[in-house]
Amino acid sequence: MRAHDAQKNEIKPWLRKQWVIPPQASADFIGAMEDVLEVYTWPYDPAYPVVCLDEISKQRVAETRTPLPAEPGQPARVDYEYERCGTTNLFLTNEPLTGHRHVTVTAQRTADGGRSVGGARSVGGALSPRRESGPGDGPLEYP
Repeated sequence: MRAHDAQKNEIKPWLRKQWVIPPQASADFIGAMEDVLEVYTWPYDPAYPVVCLDEISKQRVAETRTPLPAEPGQPARVDYEYERCGTTNLFLTNEPLTGHRHVTVTAQRTADGGRSVGGARSVGGALSPRRESGPGDGPLEYP
């Protein structure tokens, strides 16, 4: 129970935002970031689609006690104990200019950094080669 004169605290330490914070905002870092962002301004080219890949690993858990459902004036209650059930990896491939996306769920990460993820093939072939200049200008470099 809260004291009658207690104020609501706006600080929520369990919430956080995650960003790439460079040690110092150097010209090299800013230049590299601008190069990456420029890719999204290129016109659509079906021969060389822009494909993005992201991954996240999640721990799977199971309840050890049956949760109590919510009731009027009372939130649902879940016991803090849980059973570990391994991990799952989610790989998202996305072609932002067409809106195509695919999620692949695996039991473990691959040794090749996710390049074997089948979802990449569903959004226009294998992962897009990296361009060294604008679309149609010069050679393509494969990572």
